Amino acid sequence: MYSFIGKALLFTITFSILISMFALIVSRISLKRNVWLAGFFSNVLDFFYLPIKYFFCKLSDPRILDKWIVSLKNIANASDFSKTKNRIIIVPHCVRALDCPASSTVLGIQCRDCGKCIVSQLRKDAKKYGYDLYITTGSSAIANILKHKPADGILGIACDYEINKGMCALNGKKVVTYGVPLLNDGCYNTKVNYEKVIEMLEYFDKKKI
Repeated sequence: MYSFIGKALLFTITFSILISMFALIVSRISLKRNVWLAGFFSNVLDFFYLPIKYFFCKLSDPRILDKWIVSLKNIANASDFSKTKNRIIIVPHCVRALDCPASSTVLGIQCRDCGKCIVSQLRKDAKKYGYDLYITTGSSAIANILKHKPADGILGIACDYEINKGMCALNGKKVVTYGVPLLNDGCYNTKVNYEKVIEMLEYFDKKKI
């Protein structure tokens, strides 16, 4: 009996390691091209996220793991996101100008269109493509926004960690997510990959037609 349990445990551990390693390889490949079963492999990495993150912290930059997972989830979600009708854009507060005059509310930062940062332009672009834009202080604030503005699609602009965190939080809530990572992280004076944002807005706008 104990021999069987030991063998089963060894098999489970070995299988878990192998499937996790294979998922990591696929996720890295996904940065350059589409991959099959992206949703399945992203779920594998989500399930084993904490132990994998531990080893990344020891051996490499842990931010790489979130970058790979977000890439997989974008591939997995792209088709469903293109079918969404009510979309919003979530932008992190750290992209604001350091002397931003906007105030904070339960629905995030209320932009005053002062023109000191990229947010004013993003608001214009969002309106052009049929999105509402919200500036949040963290992924946990998204729940409040969804209570005010029901949406079935969220285009999240943030660091890879926050995008992945938000995607996990919304998994199973009938909201399709797609992420555009910032050019830098650090929660301070971050920069938006504006060209990538416009590319995605145009891509999904064409898919709606």
